[in-house]
Amino acid sequence: MFSPSSSMAKPKLQSSFFFFFFNIVALSFFHSALSLLNPEDHGPGLAVEADDINIVQTRQDSSNKQCDFSVGKWVYDQSYPLYDSDCPYLSTAVTCQKNGRPDSDYEKWKWKPVGCSIPRFDALRFLGKMRRKRIMLVGDSIMRNQWESLVCLVQGVIPTARKRVTYSGPSMAFHAMDFETSIEFFWAPLLVELKQGSGKKRILHLDLIEENARYWRGVDFLVFDSAHWWTHSDQTSSWDYYMEGNRLIKNMNPMLAYQKGLSTWARWVDLNLDPRRTRVIFRSMSPRHNRQNGWKCYNQKQPLPFFSHQHVTEPLVVLQGVLKRMRFPVYLQDITTMTAFRRDGHPSVYRKAISQEERQKLGVGISSDCSHWCLPGVPDSWNEMLSALL
Repeated sequence: MFSPSSSMAKPKLQSSFFFFFFNIVALSFFHSALSLLNPEDHGPGLAVEADDINIVQTRQDSSNKQCDFSVGKWVYDQSYPLYDSDCPYLSTAVTCQKNGRPDSDYEKWKWKPVGCSIPRFDALRFLGKMRRKRIMLVGDSIMRNQWESLVCLVQGVIPTARKRVTYSGPSMAFHAMDFETSIEFFWAPLLVELKQGSGKKRILHLDLIEENARYWRGVDFLVFDSAHWWTHSDQTSSWDYYMEGNRLIKNMNPMLAYQKGLSTWARWVDLNLDPRRTRVIFRSMSPRHNRQNGWKCYNQKQPLPFFSHQHVTEPLVVLQGVLKRMRFPVYLQDITTMTAFRRDGHPSVYRKAISQEERQKLGVGISSDCSHWCLPGVPDSWNEMLSALL
């Protein structure tokens, strides 16, 4: 059974920071617990820089002896990656090596928590745990990123004739036939329902979710994410109006809207899922590194060594507040800080094969993806953590 609490911190720094670190823990905030169809999705939001980092601490349950996976550092490991970019299930937008990225060290960093370790991903062991079960990753294109990583981590031990991918509406599923297991992705970047109203106006229904949630019934392991689309600006937002009940609303604080949408999700989970049959994980937001028109991640080759200061991300605080009020035990998989170090892990300009002419223009006029992640790469560590949690 999952512990419904989690915490977040950064790797070991100077002694002055430890004073800050332990004070944050003492204060604590809350108890908790597209597809790459649009790889140019670089809406403004939680840009994370060496001088602009977002970190939240959550209260640790003193009875929880489980290792806190969110606190640690990246260590270089020559034995990584665990698969290569020839994995047939990767989208072109994340195969950075195939697309001409000249360096590859970003594939070789392993996350090492303080005081413990995350086991190396074992595909056969994972599939054994998933035998006759369904695991579904629900969310946006960053969750699609993670789904592709997970499929590539397991597919190498399965004979070609005994694996396949099926598509059905907003979902896709990788099937490991001999294990009677499916690893599924469901496209629901906002979790709640986005519909087209009269005059082709796009309406985000903050209190409606069943159209998406009906697909989640009967799944053994559900992993959710939702934050990126909520933080888009007016120019890149996916809706024209909010609707709550019968009220059509043009403008609303985006974090208030996010809180309302997450609360609708939380009510559905509380009312419709049985914790004896279904485990639920909510993965925290994957940071963007796209300040200065997306070029903060271009030509970055190593993780950030430290953060000079920290402040709270609003989406994570909102998420923690919603999870705190739930009856259902949801585990918050906190990857925000560990991922914030990895400015080197984005596709940047290598989201597609680059011609010689385009190479000469690097840094000028070519869009740079600092939101998604190269594979193999950072999401593999999320999945090693996920496997350990399961």
